[in-house]
Amino acid sequence: MKKRFTLKLIAACAITMSAGLALAQDVIKIANIVELSGGGATAGTNFKNGVELAVKEINASGGILGKKIQTTTADTQSNPGVAKGLTQKAIDNDVFAIFGPVFSGSIMVSMAESRKAEVPNFTGGEAASITEQGNPYIFRTSFTQTTAMPKVARYISDQAKLKSIAIIYVNNDFGKGGLDAMKKALANSPTKIVAEISTEPSQIDFSAAVLRAKQSNADGVFAYSNEEESARMLRELKKQGWTKPVIGETTLTGQKVIELAGDAANGAVAHVGLTVDAPLPAIRAFRAKFEREYKYISDHNGMKGYSGIYVLKAAIEKVGKLDRKAVAKALHTLKVKAADEPGVLMDVSFDSKGDLDRESFLVEVKNGKQEVVATLPPLGAGAPAKK
Repeated sequence: MKKRFTLKLIAACAITMSAGLALAQDVIKIANIVELSGGGATAGTNFKNGVELAVKEINASGGILGKKIQTTTADTQSNPGVAKGLTQKAIDNDVFAIFGPVFSGSIMVSMAESRKAEVPNFTGGEAASITEQGNPYIFRTSFTQTTAMPKVARYISDQAKLKSIAIIYVNNDFGKGGLDAMKKALANSPTKIVAEISTEPSQIDFSAAVLRAKQSNADGVFAYSNEEESARMLRELKKQGWTKPVIGETTLTGQKVIELAGDAANGAVAHVGLTVDAPLPAIRAFRAKFEREYKYISDHNGMKGYSGIYVLKAAIEKVGKLDRKAVAKALHTLKVKAADEPGVLMDVSFDSKGDLDRESFLVEVKNGKQEVVATLPPLGAGAPAKK
């Protein structure tokens, strides 16, 4: 009797385990590990919302290879140590891919865990060093600084024709990487860097930094910090009567910066990899969907999260199976056209390091809104900018 009961119990357990395995195989687990509090809250929240919007759309249309995507979200608190722990927790949960963190300092720490576990990891971080370590499982949703800064440098020297510039940057991996990339990009140009002004993450008072820029007698400022700090910097520049050009990268003219800086944002010029104001049908459609879903206008981080999910979808469908190693390998040579997969927003290609290439934009803030003033070709295209 006991033996018969034991056999039945074993059989029941086997059925339960099989059912659990089938359920696990029936979904694609994705972990959102992002900054929902702390200095990166704006970036992380937008990134998360973009990811979730894409997942909602894909699931509604049947999923990927017939399987639905299941997401979990965790807050890094803008802390690299927390990000690392959350990445390990996601790996223990057997996720197929990880999205985030967005901040370069956090992904630099946490990506060691996803690499060891051979889990594809998408990041919004822009520090050049992220993809220079030979990590085959890290992929960008934005330009690397070594791609973006030469475009900005050409604008500063060739179009703005500034003879000198002061650089105000944030003292972290993101900011120092941008400073180094800009120095290299301007090295053989007519524009000279006359001041390198370091600021801190979450800095409130920018009066001293702006005063140093004024005292340098530079023809313009290159401002490179996080969104909230960029807004404070713009307000201080206006307060101290700065009337010369203020030029930057994506974080200088984002929607949140414009909202926080108010009139002080007007006139700021930036190179942006992604903007909801780009005159492209797929991007305009994304903007409308995001605003309907979340009741506010997305910034570039929302676009990064959204397009990143669709890039993963394209890679899985190219491989034809849920194989993390095979998908990571496919991503390194992946080229996706927006005509075939509108969710990627623009034609995009990835290189052997996990860096992407696509068109980008030059924008100016006018009357409290971004206005695209030029479309810049992919780095490998060599075509002139489109006005």
